[in-house]
Amino acid sequence: MTIDKLYENSLNQISLLRSENLELKQQVDQLKLQMVMLQRMVFGSKSERQTVEAASSLQGTLFDVPPLGEEVVVSAEQVSFERRQTEVRPAHPGRHAFPEHLRREEHLVLPTDIDTTGMRKIGEDVREQLSFTPSQLFVRKYIYPKFLDSVTGLIYQAPALERSFSRYSVDTSVASHVVVQKTIDHLPLYRQARIFERQGVKMAESTLGDIYKQTATILTPLYEAHRKDVLDGGYLNVDETTIRVQDSDKKGATHQGYYWVYYNNPSKTVLFVYDPSRARGAPQKILKGFRGYLQTDGYSAYEEFGNVPGITLVCCMAHARRKFFDAKMSDKASAEEALAMFGQVYAVEKHIREMELSGAVKLAYRQQHSVAALKALHAWMMDKYTAKDLLPSSPIHQAVEYTLKRWDKLILYAQTDLLDPDNNRVENSIRPVAIGRKNYLFAGSHDAAQRSAMLYSMLGTCKAQGVEPFAWLNDVLKRLPFHPINRIKELLPQYYQADKTK
Repeated sequence: MTIDKLYENSLNQISLLRSENLELKQQVDQLKLQMVMLQRMVFGSKSERQTVEAASSLQGTLFDVPPLGEEVVVSAEQVSFERRQTEVRPAHPGRHAFPEHLRREEHLVLPTDIDTTGMRKIGEDVREQLSFTPSQLFVRKYIYPKFLDSVTGLIYQAPALERSFSRYSVDTSVASHVVVQKTIDHLPLYRQARIFERQGVKMAESTLGDIYKQTATILTPLYEAHRKDVLDGGYLNVDETTIRVQDSDKKGATHQGYYWVYYNNPSKTVLFVYDPSRARGAPQKILKGFRGYLQTDGYSAYEEFGNVPGITLVCCMAHARRKFFDAKMSDKASAEEALAMFGQVYAVEKHIREMELSGAVKLAYRQQHSVAALKALHAWMMDKYTAKDLLPSSPIHQAVEYTLKRWDKLILYAQTDLLDPDNNRVENSIRPVAIGRKNYLFAGSHDAAQRSAMLYSMLGTCKAQGVEPFAWLNDVLKRLPFHPINRIKELLPQYYQADKTK
């Protein structure tokens, strides 16, 4: 072999080694980034805020009367001792007044060192303190007297009242309390059993589970009406979250199931549906017949809905923004440049909320401001993408590619006053599930998971509608067995009117 050939082979080998070395360095950098991201997921803050909000002012006194000022050190000078100079700063104006519906107990406080007999009262100061009495169980006793008709010899007695929870010797208020504590306040049933026991009443965890199950069973017709009502809307936000479910075939093992969550944006209603799978068949079953806007994240199971006649697929701007936020650890300058432009996009939406713009005025404002901000963001990403100076495996390149691929679906919101730029409303509806499963860990079965989905749907909609959940549930459990089935929608939280005849 000639020297020239050896030299050429050496150059080829060096080039190959350099290429392999560069590829290995990229893999190492990517693994380092993944490690940092995992550490942040486990130990770091989940907030994506760019700036730290200023701390709120100190809280003042609890009373209605203006509190005295606060004495603070404004300067100090050292002589043979420390001399402190003080001034009185204006005090915080105080807390908000307590709600009028709270029961008031009045306590008259008279001077103890002087006799006020015969003195004329010229005024008074009123100071209120919030007080608390622990929740108290009581027994409701129903007495059924028997009457003897002396003429006929017949005995008369009122028939037993129909009660949904008579088997457990509790009424609808206890059932409502158990459900709200578990679903809204995230208290597992075993903790609730301990609370009952502290009040002197032994309630087995299994009994509480049966009450929870019975409540869901009673609400099943209402849930089906709610499901239809949510899906009849023309604009849905969709997302999903996990739930561990006990495996009936393997003792101690759990299966990962999913809550598929649908938020009807115009009516502020939420629907949870449980499915053992995350496959695309789950949303296909639920959304069969749906027509309108469907806003989702980038999960592939939703993408084919864009080909369904009558459905317009809208993507979530917040998910695109999150890609750039995650890329800050690898390319801080580019990521922060992108995030600043996302900030301009969201500044328009903040102004719309603050000014309470709607309808044609909201759309005109978006056309004037959102479109320009979105064009600037798109132009920046195209420059980055076409410059070819980003490694394909780098997070910033993947963020740009993710966003550009979905760009047409991301900017649809700016062409209408109906849509939001993101899926945040449905994600906010999911948050209680994430908190709850940290406490109760798993559902006992697939049926149990679906029962919880029903209750999350009903009580989540109560929250969105501003309806007090315990009052709603307690009232509906009483009325539902006697309510006409063709008017069942009247009891849904979005249409609910409390029974004024009680």
